[in-house]
Amino acid sequence: MDKRKIIVILLGIGLYLLSTGVSYALFSRFSQSKDVTPPLPTKTATGNLSFDASLPKTEACPLNGALYSKQQKAWWEKHRPLGVMIENHQDSRPQSGLSSTDVIYEAVAEGAITRFLAVFYCQDAALIGPVRSARTYFLDFISEYGDSPLYTHVGGANADGPADALSQIENYGWGMYNDLSQFSIGFPTFWRDANRLGRDVATEHTMYSTTAKLWDYAKTRKLTNVDQDGASWDSSFVPYTFKDDAKLSQRPESQKIKLEFWSGYSAYVVDWVYNKSENNYSRNNGGSPHLDKNTDKALATKNIIVLFMAERHANDGYEGNVHLLYKTTGSGKGVVFMDGKEIKATWRKDKRTSRTLIFDSQGSPITFNRGRLWFEILPTTGEVTVK
Repeated sequence: MDKRKIIVILLGIGLYLLSTGVSYALFSRFSQSKDVTPPLPTKTATGNLSFDASLPKTEACPLNGALYSKQQKAWWEKHRPLGVMIENHQDSRPQSGLSSTDVIYEAVAEGAITRFLAVFYCQDAALIGPVRSARTYFLDFISEYGDSPLYTHVGGANADGPADALSQIENYGWGMYNDLSQFSIGFPTFWRDANRLGRDVATEHTMYSTTAKLWDYAKTRKLTNVDQDGASWDSSFVPYTFKDDAKLSQRPESQKIKLEFWSGYSAYVVDWVYNKSENNYSRNNGGSPHLDKNTDKALATKNIIVLFMAERHANDGYEGNVHLLYKTTGSGKGVVFMDGKEIKATWRKDKRTSRTLIFDSQGSPITFNRGRLWFEILPTTGEVTVK
């Protein structure tokens, strides 16, 4: 009887130890596999967010493939892409915030003066501007970033006709929703700063905002990473594919690209100069380095995507017939620059909300370098010179 009791007791102890050990192992494995919540970013004295630079860069930005930390990804996943109209009149330079974009579209707004659709998502720019008015073809490009992309501008072309951007915004269902027009929002999300550039400039060159203020305002309209119905912004988004940089030994010593949107307007000629060690292109505009006032550094990009599109005047009765149209849908020719090399390309965009697809001469989708995408929209008469 005593032996049986001892055996039962020993078996009980054994089963207890076994179950405890299994439970501990399972708990430890589960605990290790759980993602640790990344720390929140901090704000610098200038007001922009600062992310921990020591964290591993393992997370790809959906817009351009650039790698960032899990901390930064946790931040960007709380909002949606933000498109901002930023002007490029020579009196507006240096602009603020362009070096923090993920994607930029550049095209002539009027009179050979180009304008930017600056797209922000994975980076915080703090101050951005000068913000300017909407144009219809930029609506076509921002439409590629989900059903309700945030679109920021100060008024826009509104003469009756095909260039009536403000009416198109309403027709698309964007008005008072994902359309962030300064005309309907005002201070303190937007404000004018006549002394930002340290010299006197015309009033139209003085409107500013911040990415944080615009994303915060979007929240008041129930637009975060999801819309007011709970649908994620990227449910229909078509990302490009990305690769790592070419090896140093595979890069050329130099490459220089000159772009002329309209012939004879030297203030708006763009030169891109290749840097072999950085494997990127630095931008000159009008013969001078094009700086971001936020950083006092020259703008640069990993990828230059030149798309030739038919350009014409809208003939809408507006003074000087300055309003333009570009044939953004259909197909056309292009050229891509990356890794110090030139790639002949074609483009296709089936409808306003479709992604602009870029193919090489063999008809295969082009894989871009991880980093900023800079789209240069040239008329078919535009000139590209490569040295």
